[in-house]
Amino acid sequence: MAQYAIMRFAKQKGGAGALEAHHERTKEKYASNPDIDTARSRHNFHIVQPAQSYLRETNSRIETAGCRTRKDSVRFVDTLVTASPDFFKGKKREEVQAFFQTAANFLARKIGMDNIFSAVVHMDERTPHMHLCFTPITQDGRLSAKEIIGNRAQLTRWQDEFFAHMVKSFPNIERGESASKTGRRHIPTRVFKQAVRLTRQAAQIQATLDGINPLNAGKKRDEVLALLQKFFPGMERFETQVRKYKREINQLEKENTALAKKAEAGEKASIGKQMEEAKIKSDYQNLRRFVDSLPEEIRRQAQPPQRNKGYMR
Repeated sequence: MAQYAIMRFAKQKGGAGALEAHHERTKEKYASNPDIDTARSRHNFHIVQPAQSYLRETNSRIETAGCRTRKDSVRFVDTLVTASPDFFKGKKREEVQAFFQTAANFLARKIGMDNIFSAVVHMDERTPHMHLCFTPITQDGRLSAKEIIGNRAQLTRWQDEFFAHMVKSFPNIERGESASKTGRRHIPTRVFKQAVRLTRQAAQIQATLDGINPLNAGKKRDEVLALLQKFFPGMERFETQVRKYKREINQLEKENTALAKKAEAGEKASIGKQMEEAKIKSDYQNLRRFVDSLPEEIRRQAQPPQRNKGYMR
């Protein structure tokens, strides 16, 4: 299987509380992210340890540089660095650390070490990955993510340079095909996790419905309504993402057919995660069927007023 080095940017304009809680693992439970195994969180490590909260880190750098800001200014950038799951198989902790340190060195050279306020490696999810956060302050003291990260053509150059830097130390990695050539956008990891979370919620709701009998009908009905009132807002957000990435999701469905054939040929172990991610459309359709199967009266009571959504079929 191909082994890719991966780097992605996510611009952050508002408060960083939820993101900080996720990155720095300040909570005991993470119901919104089923991939986190808190028993393994002790294996996480920092390359750059934040000295204070993300908000204070960004504010202090922006104020020290004397940057002008607007309400819609990008105050920091969350950079995800990882590699294909196969890349990490059989690697010792020191080798994993070396990979992320090499990536951090690249970013420090490109954006300035002083702009980086946190770089934490998560070892407690399925694939090791690093979240490196930096304030996009230019050399002449302006806050400008647009200038530092740039447009699609500049992002391609970022990826080219990142690959050229990483392949020197890790010659087995490959350069993925550029999105500017394929025309495909990256589907955020949160969309796949939304599908997993909603599927689990739907199973819990269905089990509660199946447990209704004449003796507990009132209590179970109230329980179902409470569960649905939590389910529907998440489902609405998920459907928004499905519509946004409709073309990419349809392409993943086609790829899943090819992956299934490879699995039949004996490659199942190495492509299992790819297949899991590629079935997002079927997950969505199963969730729609679940919603449609709910008793109309219960659905009407629990579901907020619906707009014309143009569901993907």
